Amino acid sequence: MSNSYDVLIIGSGAAGLTAALNLAANKRVAVIAKGRLDEGATGWAQGGIAAVLEEDDSFDAHVRDTMIAGAGLNDLKVVEHVVEGAPRAIERLAELGVPFNAGDGTDRWHLTREGGHSHRRIVHVADATGWAVQQALEKAAFEHPNITLIPDMVAIDLVTGRHAVEFSTSGAVHGLYALNRKSGQVETITARATILATGGAGRAYLYSTAPRGATGDGIAMAWRAGCRVSNMEFMQFHPTCLYNLEVKNFLITEAVRGEGGRLLIPTTGERFMPRFDERGELAPRDIVARAIDHEIKRLGLDYVHLDISHREPEFVREHFPNIYEKLLGLGIDITREPIPVVPAQHYTCGGVVVDLDGRTDAPGLYAAGEVTQSGLHGANRLASNSLLECLVFGEAAAHHIDAHWETLAEPPAIKPWDESRVSDLDEEVVIQQSWGEIRRFMWNFVGIVRTTKRLERAANRVDLLRREVAGYYRDFRVTPDLIELRNLVEVADLIIRSALSRHESRGLHYTLDYPEMAAEAVDTVLVP
Repeated sequence: MSNSYDVLIIGSGAAGLTAALNLAANKRVAVIAKGRLDEGATGWAQGGIAAVLEEDDSFDAHVRDTMIAGAGLNDLKVVEHVVEGAPRAIERLAELGVPFNAGDGTDRWHLTREGGHSHRRIVHVADATGWAVQQALEKAAFEHPNITLIPDMVAIDLVTGRHAVEFSTSGAVHGLYALNRKSGQVETITARATILATGGAGRAYLYSTAPRGATGDGIAMAWRAGCRVSNMEFMQFHPTCLYNLEVKNFLITEAVRGEGGRLLIPTTGERFMPRFDERGELAPRDIVARAIDHEIKRLGLDYVHLDISHREPEFVREHFPNIYEKLLGLGIDITREPIPVVPAQHYTCGGVVVDLDGRTDAPGLYAAGEVTQSGLHGANRLASNSLLECLVFGEAAAHHIDAHWETLAEPPAIKPWDESRVSDLDEEVVIQQSWGEIRRFMWNFVGIVRTTKRLERAANRVDLLRREVAGYYRDFRVTPDLIELRNLVEVADLIIRSALSRHESRGLHYTLDYPEMAAEAVDTVLVP
């Protein structure tokens, strides 16, 4: 089955829907999601969105905080562009009905502060900002006649000239092959412009706060289509994920520490962060995550405590209603007792190389959000800059497509998906086994603290899995799990290769073999 649109957007979170709404006035836009439309990472974002909105704050301060967190690897032009676009992005969300928490007295909105920020500049909707943003964008997109929202479409590969009836080596992207979960059939979707908004690769790790679908699909597909990928070694680990054997991947927002939450040793009640950084609990995430990891390993702990019970009960319930209710259901009253927490993979700072307009190396292919390496985050993402990047780059890609529409090629005739020589996968257990193996060795060997020996062990294992998975993909009919496994192997390999090539410790990449930071900050760029 084949469908054609003006613009195809792969991913239905903040980046994808922002792009769609900015294009829909005069373009027919399709937005596809791997599962439900609201299952991406946007809806999981608790903390908020960073923007300069107070008189005593400044763009320079926000830029400086971003550059410090990114350990100097950020692109200053990109940081300035995003920071200066933040207030407008917040206004547009407010116009769409996002109910940001109101401030006191003359302040329009309540602003909170998070690790690495020198001012209060985080607008939020209690502790469920991402969900409110997702709902507002989704509602606006659903109501627009030029936007078609298509759930349950699993992206397999980008369509290029190699798939055309008349073979071409132009490198241009003309759409996508995608597996329709409901019909079980592979469909061809063509478009003059394609935008990747597929999120990150968190599910390459055993412990992650990322949604189930964060398997690096866009990064892997762009790499196979000939795009450069950069800085994949910078994998952010959120310091405070709930430690609970039944409930996996529940994030405790950075704002808990921003509002006075303290990290404590469970056995003694000692506050340990001041030993690691003068900013204490408000140090950037990489420092806090390494400190927690250090204390857990040093003392043989399962977790540390995050305690905000010294604040007034009403304040805690008002600021963190969702966390309060969720943990109360698990028998933890955060107004009276601490929260057991551990670090978990949280954000992919590297990705597909894009410019200020969201353009990739492939003509006709754009990207926005966590799938990209835009130059904003550098070696470590500053808290609450992620939704901001989605909004600014989603709009930028849309504007460039609109302004350069005549330069985008009409899609040629594309060959239909061929599965004439494959059979059904005989045992799903082989997929689950390989998936589990990747996540475990990535956690153990390519985690918060690395060594060259560990990375080389991971490289050997990923080479073996690559050959196995290539065989599955060649011989068997594609399934959602097989598609994701193929992409996971690809992104795991990119992460390991990037980490092995960086002979220093900078930001999120910390290796015992090269503990010092080099004098010059240089991006890791992999070329297909």
